[in-house]
Amino acid sequence: MSDRAYVAERILPDEEPPAASIGFVGWLRANLFDGFWNSMLTVAAALILIRFVPPLVDWLFLDAVWGDAPPDACREAAGACWAVIWEKHRLILFGRYPYQEHWRPVLGMAILITLVGFSCNRANWRAWLVGAWALGLAAFFALMWGGFFGLTFVPNVLWGGLPLTLLLAIIGIVVAFPVSMLLALGRRSHMPVIRAICVCYIELIRGVPLISLLFMASFMLPLFMPTGVNIDAMLRAQIAIIMFSSAYLAEVIRGGLQAIPRGQFEAAEAIGLGYWKMQRLVILPQAIRLVIPPIVNTFIGLFKDTSLVAIVSLTDLLLATRQAVSDPLWRAYFVEGYIFIAIIYFCFCYFMSKYSQYLERQFYTGQTRN
Repeated sequence: MSDRAYVAERILPDEEPPAASIGFVGWLRANLFDGFWNSMLTVAAALILIRFVPPLVDWLFLDAVWGDAPPDACREAAGACWAVIWEKHRLILFGRYPYQEHWRPVLGMAILITLVGFSCNRANWRAWLVGAWALGLAAFFALMWGGFFGLTFVPNVLWGGLPLTLLLAIIGIVVAFPVSMLLALGRRSHMPVIRAICVCYIELIRGVPLISLLFMASFMLPLFMPTGVNIDAMLRAQIAIIMFSSAYLAEVIRGGLQAIPRGQFEAAEAIGLGYWKMQRLVILPQAIRLVIPPIVNTFIGLFKDTSLVAIVSLTDLLLATRQAVSDPLWRAYFVEGYIFIAIIYFCFCYFMSKYSQYLERQFYTGQTRN
Protein backbone atom coordinates (compact mmCIF):
# COMPACT_ATOMS: atom_id res chain seq x y z
CA MET A 1 0.00 0.00 0.00
CA SER A 2 1.36 3.40 -0.97
CA ASP A 3 1.86 6.16 1.58
CA ARG A 4 -0.83 8.24 -0.12
CA ALA A 5 -3.42 5.46 0.16
CA TYR A 6 -2.47 4.87 3.79
CA VAL A 7 -2.89 8.53 4.64
CA ALA A 8 -6.27 8.63 2.87
CA GLU A 9 -7.49 5.70 4.91
CA ARG A 10 -6.36 7.33 8.16
CA ILE A 11 -8.15 10.67 7.58
CA LEU A 12 -10.89 11.06 10.14
CA PRO A 13 -14.39 12.08 9.03
CA ASP A 14 -15.52 15.66 9.57
CA GLU A 15 -17.13 16.30 12.92
CA GLU A 16 -19.33 19.10 14.21
CA PRO A 17 -17.69 21.61 16.59
CA PRO A 18 -18.59 21.25 20.28
CA ALA A 19 -22.09 22.47 21.04
CA ALA A 20 -20.75 24.78 23.74
CA SER A 21 -18.67 26.74 21.19
CA ILE A 22 -21.39 27.61 18.66
CA GLY A 23 -24.77 29.30 18.70
CA PHE A 24 -26.07 31.36 21.57
CA VAL A 25 -24.18 29.36 24.18
CA GLY A 26 -20.95 29.85 22.28
CA TRP A 27 -21.58 33.59 22.04
CA LEU A 28 -22.17 33.75 25.80
CA ARG A 29 -18.93 31.92 26.53
CA ALA A 30 -16.92 34.03 24.10
CA ASN A 31 -18.30 37.42 25.16
CA LEU A 32 -19.58 37.18 28.73
CA PHE A 33 -17.97 34.19 30.43
CA ASP A 34 -14.53 34.06 28.86
CA GLY A 35 -12.49 33.40 31.97
CA PHE A 36 -12.95 33.88 35.70
CA TRP A 37 -12.76 37.70 35.85
CA ASN A 38 -15.03 38.22 32.85
CA SER A 39 -17.57 35.88 34.44
CA MET A 40 -17.40 37.82 37.72
CA LEU A 41 -17.90 41.12 35.90
CA THR A 42 -20.86 39.67 33.99
CA VAL A 43 -22.51 38.45 37.19
CA ALA A 44 -21.88 41.81 38.92
CA ALA A 45 -23.34 43.73 35.97
CA ALA A 46 -26.39 41.46 35.93
CA LEU A 47 -26.99 42.05 39.64
CA ILE A 48 -26.73 45.82 39.16
CA LEU A 49 -29.19 45.73 36.26
CA ILE A 50 -31.63 43.58 38.23
CA ARG A 51 -31.37 45.96 41.17
CA PHE A 52 -31.79 49.27 39.34
CA VAL A 53 -33.48 48.71 35.97
CA PRO A 54 -36.93 47.50 37.14
CA PRO A 55 -37.43 50.48 39.53
CA LEU A 56 -36.23 52.83 36.81
CA VAL A 57 -38.68 51.35 34.30
CA ASP A 58 -41.46 51.71 36.85
CA TRP A 59 -40.57 55.37 37.48
CA LEU A 60 -40.13 56.26 33.82
CA PHE A 61 -43.11 54.43 32.33
CA LEU A 62 -45.37 52.26 34.46
CA ASP A 63 -46.03 54.63 37.38
CA ALA A 64 -45.59 57.84 35.38
CA VAL A 65 -48.22 60.46 34.66
CA TRP A 66 -48.77 61.00 30.93
CA GLY A 67 -50.67 63.46 28.80
CA ASP A 68 -52.61 66.49 29.93
CA ALA A 69 -52.77 66.11 33.70
CA PRO A 70 -52.82 68.65 36.55
CA PRO A 71 -49.89 68.99 38.99
CA ASP A 72 -52.01 67.36 41.71
CA ALA A 73 -52.05 64.10 39.74
CA CYS A 74 -48.27 64.17 39.62
CA ARG A 75 -47.98 64.69 43.36
CA GLU A 76 -50.09 61.63 44.00
CA ALA A 77 -48.19 59.45 41.50
CA ALA A 78 -45.10 57.40 42.34
CA GLY A 79 -43.47 57.85 38.96
CA ALA A 80 -42.28 60.56 36.60
CA CYS A 81 -44.49 63.50 35.71
CA TRP A 82 -44.39 63.70 31.94
CA ALA A 83 -47.39 66.00 32.11
CA VAL A 84 -44.91 68.83 32.63
CA ILE A 85 -43.62 68.22 29.09
CA TRP A 86 -47.18 68.28 27.75
CA GLU A 87 -47.84 71.53 29.58
CA LYS A 88 -44.52 73.29 28.88
CA HIS A 89 -43.31 71.80 25.57
CA ARG A 90 -43.98 74.98 23.60
CA LEU A 91 -41.93 77.09 26.02
CA ILE A 92 -39.15 74.50 26.04
CA LEU A 93 -38.99 74.18 22.26
CA PHE A 94 -39.60 77.80 21.23
CA GLY A 95 -38.72 79.96 24.23
CA ARG A 96 -40.37 83.37 24.28
CA TYR A 97 -41.32 83.32 20.58
CA PRO A 98 -44.98 84.45 20.22
CA TYR A 99 -47.34 81.57 20.82
CA GLN A 100 -49.53 82.20 17.77
CA GLU A 101 -46.47 82.25 15.47
CA HIS A 102 -44.91 78.93 16.47
CA TRP A 103 -45.54 77.52 13.02
CA ARG A 104 -42.79 79.80 11.71
CA PRO A 105 -39.91 78.35 13.78
CA VAL A 106 -41.26 74.86 13.05
CA LEU A 107 -41.04 75.56 9.32
CA GLY A 108 -37.65 77.21 9.78
CA MET A 109 -36.28 74.15 11.60
CA ALA A 110 -37.66 71.94 8.84
CA ILE A 111 -35.70 74.00 6.30
CA LEU A 112 -32.47 73.73 8.29
CA ILE A 113 -32.84 69.98 8.83
CA THR A 114 -33.66 69.49 5.14
CA LEU A 115 -30.50 71.37 4.17
CA VAL A 116 -28.45 69.18 6.50
CA GLY A 117 -30.07 66.08 5.02
CA PHE A 118 -29.24 67.15 1.46
CA SER A 119 -25.68 67.96 2.51
CA CYS A 120 -25.20 64.52 4.01
CA ASN A 121 -25.72 62.90 0.61
CA ARG A 122 -22.39 62.82 -1.24
CA ALA A 123 -24.21 62.98 -4.58
CA ASN A 124 -25.28 66.53 -3.68
CA TRP A 125 -21.77 67.82 -3.02
CA ARG A 126 -21.89 70.23 -5.94
CA ALA A 127 -21.56 73.97 -6.39
CA TRP A 128 -25.34 74.42 -6.32
CA LEU A 129 -25.37 73.25 -2.70
CA VAL A 130 -23.77 76.55 -1.64
CA GLY A 131 -26.62 78.43 -3.29
CA ALA A 132 -29.15 76.12 -1.64
CA TRP A 133 -27.65 76.91 1.78
CA ALA A 134 -27.77 80.64 1.06
CA LEU A 135 -31.43 80.45 0.03
CA GLY A 136 -32.32 78.16 2.94
CA LEU A 137 -30.73 80.40 5.55
CA ALA A 138 -32.37 83.44 3.98
CA ALA A 139 -35.74 81.69 4.17
CA PHE A 140 -35.09 80.73 7.81
CA PHE A 141 -34.27 84.30 8.86
CA ALA A 142 -37.20 85.65 6.84
CA LEU A 143 -39.59 83.31 8.63
CA MET A 144 -38.15 84.01 12.05
CA TRP A 145 -38.03 87.79 11.68
CA GLY A 146 -41.12 88.35 9.57
CA GLY A 147 -42.23 91.93 8.97
CA PHE A 148 -43.50 91.32 5.44
CA PHE A 149 -46.30 89.44 3.61
CA GLY A 150 -48.48 89.82 6.67
CA LEU A 151 -46.00 88.15 9.01
CA THR A 152 -45.63 89.83 12.39
CA PHE A 153 -42.15 91.17 13.06
CA VAL A 154 -40.44 89.21 15.85
CA PRO A 155 -37.09 90.62 17.11
CA ASN A 156 -34.40 88.04 17.67
CA VAL A 157 -34.34 88.79 21.39
CA LEU A 158 -37.52 86.69 21.49
CA TRP A 159 -36.00 83.78 19.58
CA GLY A 160 -35.22 80.76 21.69
CA GLY A 161 -35.46 77.07 22.32
CA LEU A 162 -34.52 74.49 19.72
CA PRO A 163 -34.52 76.87 16.69
CA LEU A 164 -31.87 79.05 18.34
CA THR A 165 -29.78 76.03 19.32
CA LEU A 166 -29.93 74.64 15.77
CA LEU A 167 -29.13 78.04 14.28
CA LEU A 168 -26.05 78.59 16.46
CA ALA A 169 -24.80 75.04 15.91
CA ILE A 170 -25.39 74.81 12.16
CA ILE A 171 -24.01 78.23 11.28
CA GLY A 172 -21.12 77.59 13.63
CA ILE A 173 -20.27 74.35 11.82
CA VAL A 174 -20.79 75.74 8.31
CA VAL A 175 -18.62 78.82 8.90
CA ALA A 176 -16.00 77.40 11.29
CA PHE A 177 -15.03 74.52 8.99
CA PRO A 178 -13.66 76.56 6.05
CA VAL A 179 -12.11 79.07 8.45
CA SER A 180 -10.32 76.22 10.23
CA MET A 181 -8.89 74.95 6.94
CA LEU A 182 -7.42 78.38 6.22
CA LEU A 183 -5.98 78.53 9.74
CA ALA A 184 -4.44 75.06 9.42
CA LEU A 185 -2.86 75.95 6.08
CA GLY A 186 -1.69 79.28 7.49
CA ARG A 187 -0.02 77.59 10.44
CA ARG A 188 1.96 75.40 8.01
CA SER A 189 2.73 78.32 5.72
CA HIS A 190 6.34 79.21 4.86
CA MET A 191 5.52 82.91 5.21
CA PRO A 192 6.54 83.94 8.75
CA VAL A 193 3.92 86.66 9.18
CA ILE A 194 1.00 84.46 8.11
CA ARG A 195 2.26 81.58 10.23
CA ALA A 196 2.75 83.79 13.30
CA ILE A 197 -0.76 85.26 13.02
CA CYS A 198 -2.36 81.82 12.72
CA VAL A 199 -0.30 80.36 15.57
CA CYS A 200 -1.16 83.27 17.88
CA TYR A 201 -4.85 83.05 17.03
CA ILE A 202 -5.09 79.28 17.49
CA GLU A 203 -3.11 79.14 20.72
CA LEU A 204 -4.88 82.16 22.22
CA ILE A 205 -8.38 80.89 21.48
CA ARG A 206 -7.60 77.32 22.53
CA GLY A 207 -6.07 78.60 25.75
CA VAL A 208 -9.29 80.09 27.10
CA PRO A 209 -12.71 78.50 27.77
CA LEU A 210 -15.69 79.25 25.56
CA ILE A 211 -17.44 80.93 28.50
CA SER A 212 -14.77 83.62 28.61
CA LEU A 213 -15.17 84.28 24.88
CA LEU A 214 -18.92 84.58 25.27
CA PHE A 215 -18.49 87.03 28.15
CA MET A 216 -15.99 89.09 26.15
CA ALA A 217 -18.25 89.14 23.09
CA SER A 218 -21.39 89.97 25.06
CA PHE A 219 -20.16 92.42 27.70
CA MET A 220 -16.67 93.68 26.87
CA LEU A 221 -16.87 94.11 23.08
CA PRO A 222 -19.69 96.72 23.21
CA LEU A 223 -17.45 98.88 25.42
CA PHE A 224 -14.88 99.15 22.62
CA MET A 225 -17.40 99.95 19.88
CA PRO A 226 -17.85 103.56 18.68
CA THR A 227 -20.80 105.48 20.05
CA GLY A 228 -24.01 104.52 18.30
CA VAL A 229 -22.60 101.26 16.92
CA ASN A 230 -24.17 98.16 18.42
CA ILE A 231 -23.71 94.55 17.35
CA ASP A 232 -26.61 92.21 17.97
CA ALA A 233 -26.17 89.95 21.04
CA MET A 234 -26.97 86.79 19.11
CA LEU A 235 -24.46 87.72 16.41
CA ARG A 236 -21.78 88.34 19.03
CA ALA A 237 -22.40 84.93 20.58
CA GLN A 238 -22.35 83.32 17.13
CA ILE A 239 -18.99 84.92 16.34
CA ALA A 240 -17.55 83.68 19.65
CA ILE A 241 -18.71 80.13 18.89
CA ILE A 242 -17.22 80.28 15.38
CA MET A 243 -13.89 81.59 16.68
CA PHE A 244 -13.68 78.90 19.36
CA SER A 245 -14.64 76.00 17.09
CA SER A 246 -12.42 77.08 14.18
CA ALA A 247 -9.34 77.12 16.44
CA TYR A 248 -9.96 73.55 17.59
CA LEU A 249 -10.83 72.33 14.10
CA ALA A 250 -7.67 73.95 12.73
CA GLU A 251 -5.51 71.73 14.92
CA VAL A 252 -7.48 68.66 13.89
CA ILE A 253 -7.02 69.43 10.20
CA ARG A 254 -3.34 70.28 10.74
CA GLY A 255 -2.89 66.80 12.18
CA GLY A 256 -4.39 65.38 8.99
CA LEU A 257 -2.08 67.53 6.86
CA GLN A 258 0.96 66.29 8.74
CA ALA A 259 -0.10 62.69 8.09
CA ILE A 260 0.02 63.16 4.30
CA PRO A 261 3.26 61.70 2.85
CA ARG A 262 5.68 64.20 1.36
CA GLY A 263 5.44 62.34 -1.94
CA GLN A 264 1.87 63.58 -2.41
CA PHE A 265 3.06 67.19 -2.31
CA GLU A 266 5.93 66.45 -4.69
CA ALA A 267 3.66 64.57 -7.11
CA ALA A 268 1.17 67.45 -7.20
CA GLU A 269 3.98 69.94 -7.83
CA ALA A 270 5.46 67.70 -10.50
CA ILE A 271 2.29 67.81 -12.61
CA GLY A 272 2.25 71.61 -12.41
CA LEU A 273 -0.49 72.24 -9.85
CA GLY A 274 -0.37 75.57 -8.07
CA TYR A 275 -0.53 75.86 -4.29
CA TRP A 276 -4.29 76.37 -3.94
CA LYS A 277 -5.19 73.85 -6.63
CA MET A 278 -2.86 71.30 -5.04
CA GLN A 279 -4.47 71.82 -1.66
CA ARG A 280 -8.02 71.72 -3.04
CA LEU A 281 -7.65 68.66 -5.27
CA VAL A 282 -4.92 66.54 -3.68
CA ILE A 283 -3.90 67.41 -0.13
CA LEU A 284 -6.99 68.62 1.75
CA PRO A 285 -9.32 65.79 0.60
CA GLN A 286 -6.83 63.21 1.88
CA ALA A 287 -6.18 65.09 5.11
CA ILE A 288 -9.86 65.54 5.91
CA ARG A 289 -10.56 61.89 5.16
CA LEU A 290 -7.94 60.86 7.71
CA VAL A 291 -9.41 63.00 10.50
CA ILE A 292 -13.16 62.50 10.01
CA PRO A 293 -13.70 61.11 13.56
CA PRO A 294 -12.07 64.04 15.41
CA ILE A 295 -13.77 66.54 13.10
CA VAL A 296 -17.21 65.11 13.86
CA ASN A 297 -16.26 64.90 17.53
CA THR A 298 -15.59 68.65 17.44
CA PHE A 299 -18.94 69.22 15.73
CA ILE A 300 -20.69 67.26 18.48
CA GLY A 301 -18.91 69.33 21.10
CA LEU A 302 -19.93 72.51 19.32
CA PHE A 303 -23.58 71.44 19.27
CA LYS A 304 -23.56 70.79 23.01
CA ASP A 305 -21.56 73.93 23.79
CA THR A 306 -24.35 76.08 22.40
CA SER A 307 -26.03 75.57 25.78
CA LEU A 308 -23.41 77.95 27.25
CA VAL A 309 -25.07 80.93 25.57
CA ALA A 310 -27.61 80.77 28.39
CA ILE A 311 -25.08 82.60 30.59
CA VAL A 312 -25.30 85.63 28.28
CA SER A 313 -29.12 85.65 28.43
CA LEU A 314 -29.80 83.94 25.10
CA THR A 315 -32.77 81.62 25.51
CA ASP A 316 -31.42 78.43 24.02
CA LEU A 317 -32.95 75.01 24.63
CA LEU A 318 -31.38 74.71 28.09
CA LEU A 319 -32.40 78.14 29.35
CA ALA A 320 -35.90 77.71 27.90
CA THR A 321 -36.22 74.51 29.94
CA ARG A 322 -35.05 76.29 33.07
CA GLN A 323 -37.67 78.95 32.53
CA ALA A 324 -40.35 76.34 31.89
CA VAL A 325 -39.71 74.41 35.10
CA SER A 326 -39.41 77.58 37.19
CA ASP A 327 -43.22 77.68 37.34
CA PRO A 328 -44.06 77.07 41.02
CA LEU A 329 -46.74 74.54 40.06
CA TRP A 330 -44.25 72.41 38.10
CA ARG A 331 -40.95 73.24 39.80
CA ALA A 332 -40.72 69.86 41.51
CA TYR A 333 -40.59 68.09 38.14
CA PHE A 334 -37.49 69.73 36.69
CA VAL A 335 -35.81 66.31 36.25
CA GLU A 336 -38.37 65.32 33.62
CA GLY A 337 -37.69 68.55 31.73
CA TYR A 338 -33.96 67.95 31.65
CA ILE A 339 -34.47 64.33 30.58
CA PHE A 340 -36.60 65.61 27.70
CA ILE A 341 -33.94 67.97 26.35
CA ALA A 342 -31.21 65.36 27.01
CA ILE A 343 -33.05 63.06 24.60
CA ILE A 344 -33.13 65.86 22.02
CA TYR A 345 -29.40 66.50 22.38
CA PHE A 346 -28.70 62.78 22.20
CA CYS A 347 -30.68 62.33 18.98
CA PHE A 348 -28.75 65.03 17.14
CA CYS A 349 -25.36 63.94 18.51
CA TYR A 350 -26.06 60.28 17.75
CA PHE A 351 -26.96 61.18 14.18
CA MET A 352 -23.62 62.98 13.76
CA SER A 353 -21.77 60.03 15.23
CA LYS A 354 -23.43 57.52 12.90
CA TYR A 355 -22.88 59.79 9.91
CA SER A 356 -19.19 59.94 10.80
CA GLN A 357 -19.03 56.15 10.65
CA TYR A 358 -20.85 56.21 7.33
CA LEU A 359 -18.31 58.65 5.87
CA GLU A 360 -15.44 56.51 7.12
CA ARG A 361 -16.85 53.51 5.28
CA GLN A 362 -17.49 55.57 2.16
CA PHE A 363 -13.98 56.99 2.06
CA TYR A 364 -12.23 53.71 2.82
CA THR A 365 -10.23 55.03 5.73
CA GLY A 366 -9.03 51.54 6.54
CA GLN A 367 -10.77 51.53 9.90
CA THR A 368 -12.30 48.15 10.69
CA ARG A 369 -15.30 48.35 12.97
CA ASN A 370 -16.65 45.42 14.92
